[in-house]
Amino acid sequence: MGPGPGDPVGATPRRLYTYTLGFLRPVMRRMLAAAGHDVRLGLPGPGDGVAVWGRSPHAWRGERMAARAGMPLVRIEDAFLRGLRPGRARGGAPLGLLIDPHGVHFDASGPSLTERLALHNPLDDSHLLQRARDGLARLQALDLSKYNIHEDQAPLPPPGYILIVDQARGDASITHSGTRASVFREMLGAALIDHPGTRVVIKTHPETAAGLRPGHFGPEDAGGAVTLLTAPVSPWKLLEGATQVWVLSSQMGFEAILAGHRPRVWGQPFYAGWGLTEDELPIPRRARRLTRAQLFAVAMILAPTWVCPCRGRVISFEEAVDQLEADTRAFRTDRAGHVATGMRLWKRGRLQAVFGREKPLMFQDDPREAARLATETGRGLLVWAGKEPPGLAAPRILRVEDGFLRSRGLGAALVPPLSLVTDGQGIYYDPTRASDLETLILTPPPPGGLARAERLVARLVAGGVTKYNLRGAAPVLPPGHRILVPGQVEDDASIRLGAGDVRSNAGLLATVRTARPDAVIVFKPHPDVEAGLRPGAVAPETLAGLANVVAAQSDPAALIAACDEVWTMTSLLGFEALLRGKPVTCLGAPFYAGWGLTTDLGPLPARRRQAPDGHPLPRVALAALAHAALIGYPRYFDPVARRPCPPEVAIERLATGAIPSPGLANRLLSKAQGALASRAHLWRGRP
Repeated sequence: MGPGPGDPVGATPRRLYTYTLGFLRPVMRRMLAAAGHDVRLGLPGPGDGVAVWGRSPHAWRGERMAARAGMPLVRIEDAFLRGLRPGRARGGAPLGLLIDPHGVHFDASGPSLTERLALHNPLDDSHLLQRARDGLARLQALDLSKYNIHEDQAPLPPPGYILIVDQARGDASITHSGTRASVFREMLGAALIDHPGTRVVIKTHPETAAGLRPGHFGPEDAGGAVTLLTAPVSPWKLLEGATQVWVLSSQMGFEAILAGHRPRVWGQPFYAGWGLTEDELPIPRRARRLTRAQLFAVAMILAPTWVCPCRGRVISFEEAVDQLEADTRAFRTDRAGHVATGMRLWKRGRLQAVFGREKPLMFQDDPREAARLATETGRGLLVWAGKEPPGLAAPRILRVEDGFLRSRGLGAALVPPLSLVTDGQGIYYDPTRASDLETLILTPPPPGGLARAERLVARLVAGGVTKYNLRGAAPVLPPGHRILVPGQVEDDASIRLGAGDVRSNAGLLATVRTARPDAVIVFKPHPDVEAGLRPGAVAPETLAGLANVVAAQSDPAALIAACDEVWTMTSLLGFEALLRGKPVTCLGAPFYAGWGLTTDLGPLPARRRQAPDGHPLPRVALAALAHAALIGYPRYFDPVARRPCPPEVAIERLATGAIPSPGLANRLLSKAQGALASRAHLWRGRP
């Protein structure tokens, strides 16, 4: 977040008066309130300040009032990671703000908060600089930029070009960058004269490509050695192919520095003058020389105030990237829209909220018709994992299932999920074929990923968070070596596809009793079975002979803590036990088995033990497994803010219970479903 009152760059008044209605929008007021500022209309008094938006056309109102009243003037602008889109392109609120009591970062006529930090902060804290290096590497690995509407498959020009970055005409960052707009033409002329035979690629601004504001170049400038690039390509990939980068004041010049370039800069943006650029217009007062990590620390960690759009509080740069990663992942997956099939009626509202933000989902009950519709419209095909018929074909199929941190309540009770997984290869509970989760487990996490996973697991354990988060008193357990045996739904797909020879709860208990005759066996029935919604009950006389304790309606986190180990067929509780440091024995092949973290007594796919070349695979670290299963694989939805969120937000919601409860319709449907399930189970039991 930005500097506080004790910082040498100066404090910002708490109460800010504004004469621009944009600051009175609820989202902007919430962001500034989170940063400690009270925004008001009226006349400022002693100790107050006046807020204006950067150098906008309406800023003169606040500037005049501040000058008349002798009050501090605070200029506010978007931070350098804005979000998915520009504000003019339905971009919504920015992810962070630059709240500047000195100037504005793109105005070189005087110092700004960013410049003062770059000049006066020691920038020698090893922890800060490591955060900067990790943050830079993470942005590159996740392909995140100021705007994030670029497409993975957008065609890139062949490498070996001079990249000239265009900007939107009339932008304040040009007007106040110590130069004039005609310099863009001079840049192109110099590139063609000084480097004959070298290709020149002109990158248009996203707002120009969207038709919102014209740029300084158009189709008439293309031809010969010059290419006009309007496609939404990745800035990082575009910079990778450039031999030189020329900019006036675009933020891509900053990203060029981060990508290892020494850009030629024709204006006076915030990143010029620190020894990292070739400057056409030197800035004498910027006499300090910075490293890339130091400049990144200033621009991304020290100067901005990042605000969580879900929790409404100031967050760190790393947490801002967590949120941007969640937003961008959802956008990239859903931008073309989906046709959904195999989705029960009660699930469709949540599925629409999660997957239909870019284009509303088209629901089609017939999977073959859904596949045809997806193919014709260019949409993806979403199919509930257990409802996919054999041979279903479409260009892009994603199988959908509940995630591993699901809800406070049962799916069988029609409680909507906070997390859903999508899989383009298979699905996590089916070991008969590869899955995206297996690929993620074998792929190194992005920079900082292991540390993030360790922090996430610590929060999860401290909050007592599990899949369903059903609270209940744990029974008093007898002394001895305690083995927790989780019951499962016996017709569940994970049993049908992933169990070994043992495929029933009674068989599981008998196997454990045979292997550990002197142990205290604690049997926890599955909550869906306890609720009478799914099959899997064990006869009382069988239980009496095999289990010492039946932990009915008990908190699984408390039971894991009270027991010494866990034996399971394929239950997710085995994964939850691993996260809590307990030994786990698997009789089947759940997604967490076969990586060297469990004792495996059941059949496992060979691909989890050896690479395609036959070499044995190394043991997977628990943090890597946790990152894949809890961060990389699922998508999370915050039911309070009703938007994508990172897993940290979901864990906070699940731990505190700050989740809207299901409506009356869901509760009535749940009761009807339970009654029908009970009757069906009785009918199946008749001779």
